[in-house]
Amino acid sequence: MWPDIDPFTWPAILQCAICGAVIGFERQVRGKPVGIRTSTLIVLGTYCFITLGETLSVNNADISRVLAQVITGIGFLGAGVMMNRDGQVHGVTSAAVIWMLAALGITIGLDYGQTAVIMTGLVVAILLGVDKLENSLRFLRNGVHAHLSDRQQRKKMKRHQAAESDQP
Repeated sequence: MWPDIDPFTWPAILQCAICGAVIGFERQVRGKPVGIRTSTLIVLGTYCFITLGETLSVNNADISRVLAQVITGIGFLGAGVMMNRDGQVHGVTSAAVIWMLAALGITIGLDYGQTAVIMTGLVVAILLGVDKLENSLRFLRNGVHAHLSDRQQRKKMKRHQAAESDQP
């Protein structure tokens, strides 16, 4: 029925699609970068690189090189979604999600698809669970930059007060 796509398998491709779509759906619904399409493509692309690397490798050192290069490459992709705005770094969670998506693709490529599906559930639970926790505990709502923002606002206020006191 389905055409043969050696060295890839249809069940693994389906696992990639499910893992990527589930995590991407969570991000897209919340208006975050890295939605369904991007997430699915990251998992599927990583699966392809690992599967091809494993198929073409003569020894285990070759697959280790492929793994290392995938991890390095995905790091650049993750760094691209982070931004620095007013001394605050934004997009770190999206970068971490990209890193985890690649890990899922590697996991599926190394034939641990069931583990990847379980890990997908864990990732979504972390993303949703911590969000719920942040919304219920006021001191967590401000995030890790709350103290930095407070200090910056106090400095601005002091400068403003100093400027006002200098005027006659």
